Amino acid sequence: MKKCTLALLLLVATAAVAQTKARFTAKPVWADEFNYKGMPDTSHWSYDTGGHGWGNNELQYYRDSGNAWVNGSELVITAQPDSYKGMSYTSARLVSKGRGDFLYGRFEARAKLPAGLGTWPAIWMLPTDWRYGNWPRSGEIDIMEHVGYDPEKVHISVHTQAYNHIAGTQKTAFRQVPGAMDGYHVYRVDWTPELIEGYIDNQLLFSFRNEHKSPDEWPFDQRFHWLLNVAVGGNWGGKNGVNPQAFPASLLIDYVRVYGWEK
Repeated sequence: MKKCTLALLLLVATAAVAQTKARFTAKPVWADEFNYKGMPDTSHWSYDTGGHGWGNNELQYYRDSGNAWVNGSELVITAQPDSYKGMSYTSARLVSKGRGDFLYGRFEARAKLPAGLGTWPAIWMLPTDWRYGNWPRSGEIDIMEHVGYDPEKVHISVHTQAYNHIAGTQKTAFRQVPGAMDGYHVYRVDWTPELIEGYIDNQLLFSFRNEHKSPDEWPFDQRFHWLLNVAVGGNWGGKNGVNPQAFPASLLIDYVRVYGWEK
């Protein structure tokens, strides 16, 4: 009887694990391989622009030209010293909103990060429709964040009303990634109705499970879109100052891909 009970428990546990093993399409459902030259593809990308600090006291003005281009094999986003509309730096923030909006999937980017004190590159996602209200109520998914004063320490995080850095409850994880600024690494998030998992070079780093309480904990049942940017300074990126000699500084992205979630 005990053996039968143990076998049954093992069977149930195995089934539960199998149910949480997400499946994604073999081929991307949306991607930019950056194998062309010129401005980023307008069928995939538009720009956030402005120089109001972006909620973090950042020092750059985001422009829609002059700071982002494709060189035939990669996207280049460059933050550079540039007196522009009252700011001392310019950069670019690409967004896929209205051109690539997704509910669940595998989100992957292969990138080489900029180096230097004051750099703050990010590959991340924000809600398209903001159904639950302004940040952080509708959520944020950070696929990769890095600050130059802490080189090679790469972060993956989510933010919600219940879990965010302002409240000191942020759900995050980090890993030292040797060569993050010298070579390319793959940054990835797998997002399903039950789980958000973050990977660096296919190694699991971060897990955030749906608690099935309310949108305060899990607003991740709505569409999100990509953001790609390099900030300068700010509350986090400029915590230890900004070295003007570190600029221009570029985030290089080999590709971004989205694989569909298979229910």
